[in-house]
Amino acid sequence: MTGTAAMSWFWIWPTLVVIGLALLSYLAYRLPRGRGGERPAARRILDDRPARGEIDVAEHRRRAELL
Repeated sequence: MTGTAAMSWFWIWPTLVVIGLALLSYLAYRLPRGRGGERPAARRILDDRPARGEIDVAEHRRRAELL
């Protein structure tokens, strides 16, 4: 490619960089929240403990507020 033909492809790289940065930003925002509204692992474990009799409801509420 020479001259004008090379310049016609010049816009692709900056566009790909912008798209890549937007995708990385979205993933950085979305991943810590969990998938599909799932509860984080710590909260899921805490919610299971009263059912197993490991802690009472008052202790569960106290610890849930800390999370």
